[in-house]
Amino acid sequence: MSGGIDSSLAAVLLHEQGYEVVGMTMKTWDYASSGGSKKETGCCSLDSINDARHVAVHLGFPHYIVDIREEFGDYVIDHFTNEYLAGRTPNPCVLCNTHIKWDSLLRRADKLGCDFIATGHYAKVRSENGRYLVSKGLDTAKDQSYALWGVSQASLARTIFPLGHLHKAEIRQMATERGFIDLVNKAESYEICFIPDNDYRGFLRRRLPDLEQQVAGGEFVLEDGTVVGHHQGYPFYTVGQRKGLGIALGYPVFVVEIRKDTNQVVLGPDLALARNGMWVSQLNLAKYPDLTGRELETTTRVRYNDKQGTPARITQVDGRMRVHFHQPVFAIAPGQAAVFYEGDDVVGGGWIEASFQQSPVLAEAHAEA
Repeated sequence: MSGGIDSSLAAVLLHEQGYEVVGMTMKTWDYASSGGSKKETGCCSLDSINDARHVAVHLGFPHYIVDIREEFGDYVIDHFTNEYLAGRTPNPCVLCNTHIKWDSLLRRADKLGCDFIATGHYAKVRSENGRYLVSKGLDTAKDQSYALWGVSQASLARTIFPLGHLHKAEIRQMATERGFIDLVNKAESYEICFIPDNDYRGFLRRRLPDLEQQVAGGEFVLEDGTVVGHHQGYPFYTVGQRKGLGIALGYPVFVVEIRKDTNQVVLGPDLALARNGMWVSQLNLAKYPDLTGRELETTTRVRYNDKQGTPARITQVDGRMRVHFHQPVFAIAPGQAAVFYEGDDVVGGGWIEASFQQSPVLAEAHAEA
């Protein structure tokens, strides 16, 4: 229970269905320890913890605060930092779901004798052919299945998503009818929980005080190697970025590639970001546990806000997934999660290693431009 409307109503609905509910709020991060000046907000703030507890007290079920700051910091935050240092763009929320939240919740559930864990995610889970499958939530605008591809079969077997068959508007109406007006009026947070000011560059500077001195002064280069300027350091840029480059070439340019070894940031026009394929590693395949030697037509998403995805043919090769898109995809960033769908079902996912094969049609247009 984060203290927001979704997790609170998930608990309310389960309570009304007759489940014996125990509320858990995870303390993952203390923002003040990062050196930030903004007031702590989001799921780890005292206000949010109190909001979660208020729901539990109102309905008469126990509520506990679980301090996982040490394991969260050791895994999620260190990984987040290391990925930027490696020239990639991390997705900490997916990593947290995969390795921290479910594992931590299940350990506490076992200690309390609980059979299941439930969250306020807009997604569905079901058993089919001996496998537990995640699928899209009914409310496509709020669907969170993308962030759940890494949850293990053992964890899914004990997971309930009470909101999967509901729309956000229905949740708000239910909260209003039950008197939880404060939850309805509460602003939703879309930032990374440990970066509530949404400034990851400032976070990196505070966490690694010597970083900027070490990486500043690297080169902005074009795809042909022409040096066109100098940047603040490769960790402060992401593939597809246009704003904040601090360079003017007379036409719009984007970050096309990050070269960590040479501290170079490659710039180019939007067409230079088009790709036909990518390699994906560290797979977790739910619907079909092994796709070696088999081609499967999917819809593949390359980032969280890529809600529609792109038709693609996937093939598992030596433990990695080769993805061939049927139309060009722009700004594929190594380090982000790729999720494969068959209809509404999550086939599986993994971490993007690299993109390849610029679209021939767009490459020709790019050359002409």
